[in-house]
Amino acid sequence: MIWKVVLLLIISWVTVGAWVFPPPTPVIDNPEVFRIIYFHFPMAITTVVAYGLGMFYSIKYLSERNMKYDLREVASARLGTIFCVLAAVSGSIFAKNTWGSYWNWDPRETSIFMLLLVYGAYFALRSAVSDPDQRANLSAVYSIFGFVAAIFFIFIMPRIMPGLHPGAPKPTGGSEGSIITFNLETASVLIPSCLAYIGVFIWMKNLTVDITELGKGNKGV
Repeated sequence: MIWKVVLLLIISWVTVGAWVFPPPTPVIDNPEVFRIIYFHFPMAITTVVAYGLGMFYSIKYLSERNMKYDLREVASARLGTIFCVLAAVSGSIFAKNTWGSYWNWDPRETSIFMLLLVYGAYFALRSAVSDPDQRANLSAVYSIFGFVAAIFFIFIMPRIMPGLHPGAPKPTGGSEGSIITFNLETASVLIPSCLAYIGVFIWMKNLTVDITELGKGNKGV
């Protein structure tokens, strides 16, 4: 119970701090939109954590063949995809207010779209296989490769291709675009926000697993 209170306090601090401190950017034109970074970036980080945890459970399942890990794997993947969608939506709001369009096929936008396709195929694979053991085996292997794809699409691809995002190489080459100002004020909100989003994910994952296991238990009675 204490950790839930702490989580609530952190979320409250992030909500207040995101608007109390100056926008986390040195740009002069429309700086207020950069406040969305306090929510958009943690969503993307939580996506990686969720998919990474899904890979961990996949490895645990392949080593022990225990279906409880398959349940935790798919719960992590589902929540990771939800946070991925939220990151895409919040990113499109940023794009509309910064570049004039909700979607510009910037490398980061393209990478998050590709990541959604990868995990969309993961869920399609699970729904296409009726045998529980075969479904668990195939999805566990797929989840491992899916997380590798997530690392590439989120951390590597946007840094090697020219784009519009802050910090990305310019299409003409040379210097980078405008960068988020990471000072003490920004860190005091952004870091707690990342921890809060990850905490919410873990809470939701545990609830999902508990409810699913409870439902299976009731069916067996």
